[in-house]
Amino acid sequence: MTKLKKSSAQMVAEAREKIEELTPAELIAMHGNEDLVIVDIRDIRERQKLGFIPGSLHAPRGMLEFWVDPESPYYRDVFGQDKKYVLHCAAGWRSALAAATLCDMGFEAAHLIDGFKGWVEAEGAVEQVAPKE
Repeated sequence: MTKLKKSSAQMVAEAREKIEELTPAELIAMHGNEDLVIVDIRDIRERQKLGFIPGSLHAPRGMLEFWVDPESPYYRDVFGQDKKYVLHCAAGWRSALAAATLCDMGFEAAHLIDGFKGWVEAEGAVEQVAPKE
């Protein structure tokens, strides 16, 4: 078995030291601000099963760096706006790593501490995916 140089917990802790973190209460207070884009990086199945933050943009974790990079053939214009981008996942681990990676790329990103779980526990609004007819 290969010995890791860093554990995933160490990587998340290091990422959290260099990024802006918002509590669920802070993000709930900011929700609906037109200068804010909440980016849900969870897998589509998580979003479908558990619901999502109303108005959030779904950007799968595996494509995020490509979607924010204007030089990438996968670039999405939504990431070219002069807005605050707050990433979230289920519990705040993936989003911490993703926000740190985007900051390393020169992109401004923050993340939601405790992720969607924290949002729900703080009684943030949740929208359900409409069932297919």
